Amino acid sequence: MVKRIKLRTLFIGGCITLFFLVLVGRVFWLQILDGEYWQNKAASQWAHSATIKAVRGEIEDRNGNVLASDVPAYTVVVNPEVIAEQGIGQEVIDGLHNLLGKPVDELKPLIEAKDNKTGKYLKNREIRNEGWKIDKALKDKVVAFYEELGKKHDIRETGVGYVTEQKRYYPKGTLAAHILGFTDRDGKAIMGLEKYFDKQLKGTDGKLHYQSDGKGVKLPNSKDTYQPVVNGSNIKLTIDSTIQYYIQEAMQKAYDKYKPKSISVIAADPNTMEILGLANMPTFNPNEYWDTNQNAAGFYNHAIKSRYEPGSTFKIVTLAGVVQEKLFNPDDKFQSGQIYIKGYSKPLHDINRVGWGKISFLEGVKRSSNVAFVKLGYEMLGQDRLLKYINEFGFNEKTGIDLPGETIGIVNPDKNKSVENATLAYGHGKVLVTPIQQLTAVSAIANGGKLMVPHVVKEITDPNTGKKTITQPEVVRQVISKESARETGGYLEQVVADQVKGTGRHAYIEGYRVAGKTGTAIKVNGTDYDRNKVLSSFIGYAPVNNPKIAVIVIIDEPQGENGGNGGGAVAAPVFQEIVSQALPYMGVPKVSTNSADSTSKTVKSTTAALRSTPDLTGKTVQAARQLLIDQGFDFEAVGQGTNVVSQYPEKGTLLAVGQRIYLLSQQGDKPVIPDLRGQSLRDALEVLSLLKVGISVDGEGYVSGQTEGTKNGKTQVTLSLKPMNEHGENIPAPADEEEPPVK
Repeated sequence: MVKRIKLRTLFIGGCITLFFLVLVGRVFWLQILDGEYWQNKAASQWAHSATIKAVRGEIEDRNGNVLASDVPAYTVVVNPEVIAEQGIGQEVIDGLHNLLGKPVDELKPLIEAKDNKTGKYLKNREIRNEGWKIDKALKDKVVAFYEELGKKHDIRETGVGYVTEQKRYYPKGTLAAHILGFTDRDGKAIMGLEKYFDKQLKGTDGKLHYQSDGKGVKLPNSKDTYQPVVNGSNIKLTIDSTIQYYIQEAMQKAYDKYKPKSISVIAADPNTMEILGLANMPTFNPNEYWDTNQNAAGFYNHAIKSRYEPGSTFKIVTLAGVVQEKLFNPDDKFQSGQIYIKGYSKPLHDINRVGWGKISFLEGVKRSSNVAFVKLGYEMLGQDRLLKYINEFGFNEKTGIDLPGETIGIVNPDKNKSVENATLAYGHGKVLVTPIQQLTAVSAIANGGKLMVPHVVKEITDPNTGKKTITQPEVVRQVISKESARETGGYLEQVVADQVKGTGRHAYIEGYRVAGKTGTAIKVNGTDYDRNKVLSSFIGYAPVNNPKIAVIVIIDEPQGENGGNGGGAVAAPVFQEIVSQALPYMGVPKVSTNSADSTSKTVKSTTAALRSTPDLTGKTVQAARQLLIDQGFDFEAVGQGTNVVSQYPEKGTLLAVGQRIYLLSQQGDKPVIPDLRGQSLRDALEVLSLLKVGISVDGEGYVSGQTEGTKNGKTQVTLSLKPMNEHGENIPAPADEEEPPVK
């Protein structure tokens, strides 16, 4: 009996010892050998991470109107398991098909989805793409549908619902679409500013790491790590939504009328090269980028990407070059019609092949004579200096605009081929440019000779720090002198103002001085030029005396009636419609004129105006300046005194278009002589008489130059004059157009 008890005791003790050894071994195995695995598994149970989504920055126009922002979006989801249990599969398919427009044969596999391994119904499926990130209005319809479905079958769960997300929204639709670009539904930036400034706009998501118990309750001694969210920066553009609207409205009319392949328009402030508007036709709605019904060509930004043979708008470069080199005498004569180039058997000719006889170079500019520009650019300036000015105006480099995908122009004539260098002078042959290059170049004429970098971003604000980065105007180089730019602008003004000879007369705007140039480039079809396919353009700025806006209009292959598809006929009116609305909107005062009999061959009267000179005598110069600025007068203060002692014209004088007011204060030992160039001889003489200086006059018309000297110890001013028509004139005229290219 005792023996049996001992055996039992020994057995039980052995089992206990064995169990203990097994337990110790297991603990050793778990804690030492498999310790890292179980540690990680435990950590996964109590350690949690949460992502805090960064808010993508807003994009707004210069006036604070929102053009792009993040808004709530809703994705429709279904639970195939619940739908199958309730037996409402077909009703759900039919209902979502009607609401979302998703095909039934695509909905059915989603709503009846099963696990391939277990054969059980799945619990969560998103309805893409038709039900992905829909707007609130459509979401409300989906909610109403499944609530009604629940009431019909007296069930709480229908297996249909939604999840709330965010999406990019463009509240103005197509407005400025090619500037803004878009992001896809996953938030990936695809084109435009959204892509170019994606890093700044999207910011950085924040993260929170913490520990919790099995029920998900945060532990009191949780070791948290927090990475703060960095929200995306907000971008304010130079774009003005109202001017952008004017542009797109005018473009749409031309697009409907002429049915071209495309239209591009860019508007800028030539003094800063802030882009005020940019658009292309066809266009697209960034809210519906996925819609296959939208024209695929509408996503291409021709304004900065397309290269084209410019035609006569390129003559601006030639004109500026000869003016800068003091080679241009507007009164000199040449024989129009055709011209032969050494080494080339065929003549280069004007649109009017017989020409207009022997005419002045100024008339040649107005009529856009190719012969005139061959003589100016190829013969007078010479091919080396012509190429120098082409390069100086930036036609062999990118402008540097802050948009993705800008293309560089190409100007590469063979120096040994005389005809290639001759046709270059009037914008044909071995020359390809982009619209933004052309606008940047003409803006250099408008702003006093400075080639500047165009930009669409006005400022970037970091919402996390409040720091603002403001884009400052950037001058690349001084291309021509201020004086040469002003003189060139005067000649370009007459292209528009001369309603008899000017090819740009359809860009004339009542009450504003407009400078510009038309272009009609015949396109190459195969190996030859096709006169039925042209690229028509107009480029210009206004007002000439104080430019506020420069605009380029390019229409590719307009279908004009009776051959009326030239730049003057189809592009200039688009410019006119845009600028005639933009200038009053920008607060630029309009000076009205009296019209002569429309049937006569006389020009519009520019001697009468609705505004008269205010009384400024006795005011401080500062107060007088502010008053004139507020009322939009062109003026110049002369002298070193603090008070206005006299003025010209006198108070109550009716001002002619472009007439300047002079404020004269106390003079020092040597009188201060104002810049009188561009003024009438009468105004110049009156001002100089008030200053009590000697006067000498050479020529007649308007002042084109002035020099100072002394005579008998007194200041002597010599005025050089050239006959110029300073103001717009509006009478019927024949439909002359610039010269097509010579192959």
